[in-house]
Amino acid sequence: MHGEIQTIDSGLLSDRIRNALTDAITSGELSAGTALDEQNLAQRYGASRTPVREALRQLAASGLVEVRPRRGVVVARLTPERIADMFETTAEIEALCARLATYRMTPLERGRLMDLHADSAAVVEAGDVDAYDRLNRAFHESLYAATHNGFMAEQALAIRERLAAFRRTQLRHADRIRRSWDEHGEILAAIAEGDGELAARRMRAHMLRAAAALGRYISETVG
Repeated sequence: MHGEIQTIDSGLLSDRIRNALTDAITSGELSAGTALDEQNLAQRYGASRTPVREALRQLAASGLVEVRPRRGVVVARLTPERIADMFETTAEIEALCARLATYRMTPLERGRLMDLHADSAAVVEAGDVDAYDRLNRAFHESLYAATHNGFMAEQALAIRERLAAFRRTQLRHADRIRRSWDEHGEILAAIAEGDGELAARRMRAHMLRAAAALGRYISETVG
């Protein structure tokens, strides 16, 4: 594993380390309060400290780790209430983006969404969480851009970054990848019909189902 990681460039390497730590934290392998030392992690993943530092920065932005005086970086305590609040907020933002995008997107933007959905079918069949996570991110970010409201897109992206680790983790629950892909198809159908209100309702439900899947995953792995 270490040899494989060393062949990857720094950006992808930090993503790989972040994903591995995300899985370890949400599965309970790394419990709340566990100190995360950059040098130890660099040795564990066969990497330099630079991608490790970037991975920890991203995890801190998601709230999975905290930087504490004299203790350095430690695993944060997962609070279901806080996670639920964050998903509820992003569900409303994403619903708004879906509604506006339905009315404002160009045919080219609509075609890109359709292509992303079609391209993700193969990784769904393969059960490839990391590949689907990347395509899922591209799908949602394309919707943000299609609102043609720069400020709204910035806010949606900022909230998405806070939830990135949790959104990836929920894809590991049961057949959540397949359900997520199906829900994207339902959202696209509403967009194709020009029904922004229906697209918004389906997007809101999509996000809240993701939150429910995350809650079940955490309870099954940590409980």
